[in-house]
Amino acid sequence: MGGSGSKSKGVWPFSGSGAGVDGGGEGNEQSLARLRGSKNATPFVFTRRSSLYYDEDGDLAHEFYEETVVTKNGRKKAKLKRIQRNLIPQGIVKLDHPRIHVDFPVIICEI
Repeated sequence: MGGSGSKSKGVWPFSGSGAGVDGGGEGNEQSLARLRGSKNATPFVFTRRSSLYYDEDGDLAHEFYEETVVTKNGRKKAKLKRIQRNLIPQGIVKLDHPRIHVDFPVIICEI
C-alpha cells in the first residue's frame, strides 16, 4: 500500500508559495491557475481506489479461485486455479473517516 504519493511535478499541493512553478511562457498561466486552486486544497483524503473486484456472478473479493480436478498417475487431486479474466474493479470508495494525505508536510508525533 506504500508509494501512493502524488506523481505530479511543479506545484506542491499544500504550500502557498510558488517554489515549484516554472518561469516558462504560455505554461506560466496554467501554473498560476493551478497554484491559486491549490490554496483551497485540503490535507484530508475522503475517497480511495478500492482493491476489490466483482466477478461474473457479482461476488466481491480481492482474489477469485476456481477448483479444478487434476488426474495424475490415476489419482485425482483438487487444485485451485486463480481467475484473472472477466473481473471488474469496484472503483472509487468513500472512506468512513477522512485520512491525512501522504504529501501533507507535517510530522505528527506524540511527545
